[in-house]
Amino acid sequence: MKTGKIFWVILLSSFLVLSLLFVYSYQQNTSTTTKPVKEPQTVTETGKEEEAPDKPPKPQPEPEPDPQSAPPPQEPPQLLWGVDTASPIDQAFIQCVVDNYGKPTVFGRYLETKEGVSAGLTPEEVELLHQQGIKIIPIYNHFSNATTYEGGVQEAQAAIAFAQQIGIPEGKAIFADIEPTYPVDEAFIRGWVDTLLGSPYKPGIYGVFTNDSALTAAYLAAVASNQNVQSQTIIWSSNPDPGVTPQAKAPEFQPGAPENVPVSIWQYGIDGETCNIDTNLVQSNILEFLW
Repeated sequence: MKTGKIFWVILLSSFLVLSLLFVYSYQQNTSTTTKPVKEPQTVTETGKEEEAPDKPPKPQPEPEPDPQSAPPPQEPPQLLWGVDTASPIDQAFIQCVVDNYGKPTVFGRYLETKEGVSAGLTPEEVELLHQQGIKIIPIYNHFSNATTYEGGVQEAQAAIAFAQQIGIPEGKAIFADIEPTYPVDEAFIRGWVDTLLGSPYKPGIYGVFTNDSALTAAYLAAVASNQNVQSQTIIWSSNPDPGVTPQAKAPEFQPGAPENVPVSIWQYGIDGETCNIDTNLVQSNILEFLW
């Protein structure tokens, strides 16, 4: 082999060897400097890193309501015993009631005098009753026709004037006395209720509420037209009539009105032979509306 050819063979071989060494060296350096990629990390409040969870946290169930937080059931109202009369009263009259029947918690009396029917409440009677801790049920009976809306408005206005004249404070109820012989319609009841609600006083209605009475039909028709008639009116019913009794022998509170007529006062006895009184049971939850 000629010297020139040997020279070129050696030179090319050296070049190939150097190239291979360079590639090998580059791969080694790359493998030692490249770091593996970490999973995303989070930082806690203490400053330490924690790996992010693979899955989102499960939602925690809402705590069940504490049964003790529910309002306690309301207890039924207590029953109070009382009387009403169309006669004028004095200490002797009250003592007659106490001696023969018991001490009343409430006493029904009429606003102003209606000739031949009832004696009107006087300031002296008011003072006498209040001194003995007896509440008054104010009754208005200066009408004999319970029809038309205008009629209800006019009678309510007259009752308000009587109440203010004798000094009945605001927030107390005035009861319209609708006797069984009176013609009655739902318009009158709405007129009475609307006018009383627009005054300082609260509406009340007294009458015979039975399943088939005209008063019950008129009342329920008025309720269908205006819910305030039911929710804002105190009902005093005279049905049934098992008879006048002393306080100790009063019957259970069982007025005979339909369930959707909420009776709060039951006149269970009429025309007592002694002291000229009627006897009543009154639910305690309306006591604040009596005078």
